[in-house]
Amino acid sequence: MATTPSRPEQNRALGISTFAFTLCFAVWTIFSIIGIKISQDFSLSDTQLGLLMATPILTGSISRLFLGIWTDRYGGRWVFGVLMLTTSLCVYLLTFANSYLMLLVGALGVGLAGGSFIVGVTYTAAWFERERQGTALGIFGAGNVGAAVTNFGAPFLLVALGWQGTAQVYATVLAIMGVLFIILAKEDPLAAERAQSQSRSFLEQMKPLKELRVWRFALYYFFVFGAFVALALWLPHYLIGVYGLNVKTAGMIAALYTIPASLFRILGGWMSDHFGARRVMYWTFMASVVCTFLLSYPPTEYVVQGINGDIRFFLEISLVPFVALIFILGFFMSLGKAAVYKHIPVYYPGHVGAVGGVVGMIGGLGGFLLPLTFGILNDITGVWQSSFMLMFVIVAAALAWMHYAIRSAERVEWAAHETKTDLPELASPQLFYPLNRPVRQDSHTANGHAPLK
Repeated sequence: MATTPSRPEQNRALGISTFAFTLCFAVWTIFSIIGIKISQDFSLSDTQLGLLMATPILTGSISRLFLGIWTDRYGGRWVFGVLMLTTSLCVYLLTFANSYLMLLVGALGVGLAGGSFIVGVTYTAAWFERERQGTALGIFGAGNVGAAVTNFGAPFLLVALGWQGTAQVYATVLAIMGVLFIILAKEDPLAAERAQSQSRSFLEQMKPLKELRVWRFALYYFFVFGAFVALALWLPHYLIGVYGLNVKTAGMIAALYTIPASLFRILGGWMSDHFGARRVMYWTFMASVVCTFLLSYPPTEYVVQGINGDIRFFLEISLVPFVALIFILGFFMSLGKAAVYKHIPVYYPGHVGAVGGVVGMIGGLGGFLLPLTFGILNDITGVWQSSFMLMFVIVAAALAWMHYAIRSAERVEWAAHETKTDLPELASPQLFYPLNRPVRQDSHTANGHAPLK
């Protein structure tokens, strides 16, 4: 950094960007609630509803790529402010839709709110030194709690004002925040460096994307973030269909998932700073494998041919265990979201917007593809739990690839009698190695530490 910001300046930037992102995320997931009423008004199938819920996620995902590049070039203050104003206009125009096609077009504009994530990450990371970036980005990422704001508040607005009135309230609040952000936010400390690097071409900015590591991170984020968004959208519908709840109760229970999956991201950032992002990712994936396996088990009736006749028993997950498993899943996914983004400003300090934009785009595409796939699986299989079956396959694959990549890298390094750095963290090296394997301290290991791949 050209200059070292003071703590008050850092806190100011973190606070305003986190609050703005919270509002944007609330807008981004608005269809999780108003989509239920829209589905009734327009007589939509589960596949059509899944597509409507997922469409904003598509725009928010794809937009992260060019929004990240623009933020690298022009800074977060103006990009963030103008983005919120543009999105608020799109949300307002949505209320004039009178056909399913118009709803989909309006949903594309609403999805711009999701692109705010990479703008905020780039803006926030520029204010903090490397050893505090994980915690700062964890706090910023807690703006995912905006999904809980929608799950808690939107049902009451929906009952009182209808889905059009609810959208108008959201549009107004977001427009006010866009104006306030431009007025109150300051240019980040990298503004001077950006002015000197305006000549960098698009290809130069995207050069790090040649590394396979970037795409591995993207797969991690496809699950920890994409699946989070998908469930935030899908859970109210799932709870109504499986457990027969009303929209208010379903929204409140869904918030029990979205709140920990958002707020505990702060803890995930702190843990990534102090214990290592690799270990946090192992915890996340192993816990998620267990939770999604249990949640994917459909209600099943068993018949055992006993000595004195058939013995029948029924196995299902009732509402209380379901809520508990969802809470646990949300908690570990929140840790994983922070751990993934701990890597980016450390690996690619000059390409946070570009690399973070691609990782965020792939993660966001998970939020687009999964709700749509959930609806398709429901229509094809007729089994509600098929959504969790799909999630189980994804997280198991991510865990397998991560473990294979880590072990392959270790074998290559040890064969070459060297220990390279793939994540220069500051904690004790034994905390990083899941199998507690010994780490040599040699000339290739800075300060006696052995960071990660």
